[in-house]
Amino acid sequence: MSNGRQAPGYVRLTEPLVREGGVLRAATWDEALDRAAEGFLRVKRDHGSDALGIFSCSKSTNEMNFLAGKLARVGFGTSNVDSCNRT
Repeated sequence: MSNGRQAPGYVRLTEPLVREGGVLRAATWDEALDRAAEGFLRVKRDHGSDALGIFSCSKSTNEMNFLAGKLARVGFGTSNVDSCNRT
């Protein structure tokens, strides 16, 4: 959806992009999500669960912040969850 007021040089992404050899190329959603998951698993394997974390926004709903915390604890195996609620 475009409101016709795009910034100069702004291109709306309509498909995921992956980096290959330093260059971005179009990919399927399955490939992009698999690459993201592989990256998280690689960091967890190489540096441990506490190398990962979630930063959540205070403007998100309670439900969204709950899910972010759940992803950190269950998905990543870490309790590293923070937000900008202090500001």
